[in-house]
Amino acid sequence: MNALRLLPLIALMAAPALAEDNPFAPGWTLNPLGSTLGFQSVKNGTKVEMNNIATFGGHIAPDGMAEVQIALDSIDTHIDLRNVRMRFLFFETFKFPTATVTAKVDPLVLEGLKDGPRTFAVLPFTLTLHGVTKEMSAPISITQLGPDTVAVASVGVIPVVAEDFALTEGVAKLEDAAKVKLLPVGSVSFDWIFTRDGAAPMVAALTTGADAAKETRGAFDAEACATRFDTLSQAGNITFRSGSARLDVAGSAVLDTLLDVVTRCPEMKIEIGGHTDDVGPDAANLALSEARAAAVAAYLAERGAGADRLTPKGYGEAAPLLPNDSAENRARNRRIEFKILD
Repeated sequence: MNALRLLPLIALMAAPALAEDNPFAPGWTLNPLGSTLGFQSVKNGTKVEMNNIATFGGHIAPDGMAEVQIALDSIDTHIDLRNVRMRFLFFETFKFPTATVTAKVDPLVLEGLKDGPRTFAVLPFTLTLHGVTKEMSAPISITQLGPDTVAVASVGVIPVVAEDFALTEGVAKLEDAAKVKLLPVGSVSFDWIFTRDGAAPMVAALTTGADAAKETRGAFDAEACATRFDTLSQAGNITFRSGSARLDVAGSAVLDTLLDVVTRCPEMKIEIGGHTDDVGPDAANLALSEARAAAVAAYLAERGAGADRLTPKGYGEAAPLLPNDSAENRARNRRIEFKILD
């Protein structure tokens, strides 16, 4: 699918280019100004979409250990709705906000710079994404732009497979939300500039959150609020113990994200709807759904959301998303949904 899978990986490669006893000394920092990181996704078989990642930062230590961090909340698909779906449904950034690439850079990869301004290498690296760590490798080019500046770029694209990083469910959620068929692999490319530490002032390496995502500061408009509540309803990450209205700790991350959205939609009144599957008596399911909706409302109100803006409502098993004919469908039907009230 889209699978943006951050393959910045390669970037880490930003190795120095000078022929020195220790070409990595005193360290090199990824300069976000002039650097780019992007990915291609494919939907419905033939439609290719180009996307960017706005915020990333990295450093190469004097011993050649390199690390690059990517703020997944800074994915920019050029459409707010797609940005929100990508964060909440695919990457689940409320649980996994950052992707990390690490590599041990061998000084030998820089040998080719003795004969010219550019050399090529295959860089082994480790990508940690969505809670999964995987060993990978990719071809890169290294170009010396000056005594204290090196450009490191991908050669071609780097494929990242959704299944390798436990993102298959995220692909399905995106397909359901957008009503499209997605290729479950993303193609990443980058062109990064590294500057020798101390050679020039550097900008901040990595930020996260709304600024990184290029979102409007402060309150969202009505459309942006509706987009976020609808997408959070589809995320399916607010969980409870079986037969209980007690919030599972695993759901607190998405609830904190929800709290931020509620806070930034100050004029909105929101219905918090609880839904169950069809296992158990109707009356018991209705009561359970009401209690679960009330638990979510209480969580938000206790943290300043404003109880007068929150209306918990239980639907029991009356409004299933899918037929209750499999364990998977029943799990999808046990959910919390959010609706903006007039």
